[in-house]
Amino acid sequence: MKKNFVLIVFLLFAITRTQAQNAPVNYVNPLLGTATLWDAKDAGYVPTRRVWGAEVFPGSSVPNAMVQLTPVTQFHSGSGYQYEDKVIYGFSHTSKGHWNLCYIPLLPATGTIAADDYKSEFSHTKESAHPGYYQVYLERYGVNAELTSTLRCAFHKYTFKAGEHKKIIADLSMSNERVRSWNIVQEGDNVFTGFQQAGEKMYFYAVTNHKIKSIDSVKSEPKRGEPKTVPVVSFEDADKPLEMKIGFSFVSIKNAKENLEKEMLNKSFDQVRKEATDTWNDLLSKITVTGGTERQKGLFYSCLYRSFLWPALRSDINGDFTDIGGKVVNKGFNYYTEPSLWDDYRNKLVLLGLLSPKVTNDVIKSLIDKGEIKGFMPTFFHGDHASAFIAGSYLRGLRDYDVKKAYNLLLKNATVEGGTRPYITEFNTKGYIAELDVENPVTNTVTKAAVTKTLEYAYDDYAVALLAKELKDTANYRMLMSKTGNYKNVFDSATGFMRGRLADGTWVKNFKPDYPYFEYMYREANAWQSTFFAPHDPNGLVGLFPSKAAFEQKLDSLFTVPWKGYEAENISGFIGQYCQGNQPDHSTPFMYYFINRQEKSQVILDSIMNHFYGMGKEKLAYAGMDDAGEMSSWYVFNAMGFYPFSPADPKYIVSVPIFDKIEFKFGGTNKGFAIIKKNSGKKINDINYGGQKVNGYFIDDAELKKGKTLVITTSK
Repeated sequence: MKKNFVLIVFLLFAITRTQAQNAPVNYVNPLLGTATLWDAKDAGYVPTRRVWGAEVFPGSSVPNAMVQLTPVTQFHSGSGYQYEDKVIYGFSHTSKGHWNLCYIPLLPATGTIAADDYKSEFSHTKESAHPGYYQVYLERYGVNAELTSTLRCAFHKYTFKAGEHKKIIADLSMSNERVRSWNIVQEGDNVFTGFQQAGEKMYFYAVTNHKIKSIDSVKSEPKRGEPKTVPVVSFEDADKPLEMKIGFSFVSIKNAKENLEKEMLNKSFDQVRKEATDTWNDLLSKITVTGGTERQKGLFYSCLYRSFLWPALRSDINGDFTDIGGKVVNKGFNYYTEPSLWDDYRNKLVLLGLLSPKVTNDVIKSLIDKGEIKGFMPTFFHGDHASAFIAGSYLRGLRDYDVKKAYNLLLKNATVEGGTRPYITEFNTKGYIAELDVENPVTNTVTKAAVTKTLEYAYDDYAVALLAKELKDTANYRMLMSKTGNYKNVFDSATGFMRGRLADGTWVKNFKPDYPYFEYMYREANAWQSTFFAPHDPNGLVGLFPSKAAFEQKLDSLFTVPWKGYEAENISGFIGQYCQGNQPDHSTPFMYYFINRQEKSQVILDSIMNHFYGMGKEKLAYAGMDDAGEMSSWYVFNAMGFYPFSPADPKYIVSVPIFDKIEFKFGGTNKGFAIIKKNSGKKINDINYGGQKVNGYFIDDAELKKGKTLVITTSK
């Protein structure tokens, strides 16, 4: 009996341990995406400078938090961290991956501090990263740094060598943005406070477990202009690790203190770390995958993790936030930064809506709040893709916001000059945006990006039209729909490309379809990558060609005509002319579906998932920028076997998953659905949902929310 009891205990222990090891959070590697591509075969050209990586940060954060606590190896470079770097300048508290933020960098140190030389060497052999936790050993100072965080607070734990005098360098003159002002003061034996003002003004309230001896300033030698001043916080000696708990706010020091008191102040480091890990595991566990390789599971959950770090929270625990007009307000919802709409409207914001509906509703409320102050619904970078985000979210049932306010702002974007859509009057009257006649354009030529704007505005009008129809605004629905075919006006049938058109209706001369531009005719793309964008009207796009066979030949050429070695930032990772390293053609692999060659799409999708994630010698690189989670979300959807081909439409195109079974649980509910893959081929023979055959390749969002099983049967 005793032997049986021991055996049962052993088996229970083994099962529990296996379950813990297999928890989704344990598959995540936050260092994925931090490395750079150096091999010409991976980049697509011979690099003469650093190829942009995914530009992601490896530090601690919880989903959609105010705080991203992460190492800075180089200021003014993406997220601030690049895997190939050898030194760390500090641990900053905000990051994204777009050459901004990296606010309030702090670094533990010992000895004499120089204002212009305080960085520390580090080694990846003494570095580790997990969701909600980051650790690294700082060689110069002999300090083991451990970091964890909550929504609005950071926890630093620094273990110094015995006998060393502990210091914190607070170089508040540095961030990824131009710093306009800063301040730091001691308040009591164990508290220091201050702010840093760059693009935003971020306040902090820090409590330490060691008494503060002083806050001094060291200055650099004057070279040009004013010498650099760097504050140094010194502590009284104590034989235990130095711990700092820091609350943050974009409103006030008082609110930063309240955030700290309510989120972290009375908790231990291990407790905060465990809560961060559990928060991530709760989110990641909404999707359970069976089958696939360990590498695929690692990529899947790492990409899923990456999909939920942005947009970032900006309101305090009491609800206060500073609006874009500079006023402190409290409107009863969590206020967020703008999404990276040009990038992530395509997939990531759909995934956010499926798994974090409350965050998504509040992001839309935040956009409306910004829009009412600016007079137009805001966008990010290019296009007007709050239209697709909000229309798609509303049609998927996310409606906890004033949709009429959102609709009126989007309608104004689509009809009034001087706001979110440059050249909208020209688009509405001429039917396209005319490009300028430039004799010898180069990659960096900046004009109107007229082709891309024409294509995107046509799609944006379609998105707003869907909302108009749902709100029964028939007149504006018809007006908007009448413009959704404007993409055809920049199609040159003689070449088979979307091409720049001059004001007189003639085509741009010296046309090179394989040459990439940043903002001439196309936005960060060439003609090949731009020609297949009409997600609202794929059959109409196919119809621009003489036949389906002609379209297939053109599409084949996209994936087979070699990239000619052009070097352009943010354009890397090619299959022929197709570029996975940037967003403009990310829906193009699905275009084979519309000529009844779905299996050819699957070949491309599998090739992308197999090659362009976990690249390079360290297996830590992406083909290009993650762009706040878009690249990661692309992988997540396609690995599961369904994708928002037209994100404004509440439906998904079905493909072949890489896993045998996916169990998907919607956020904010106990409901979910399952996907089962039968056989291992690339051709889909049958799609069945809840025992009923699905006609075609699309399934509605409303159907998936009925909680049945989607069976995808394939053959070779």
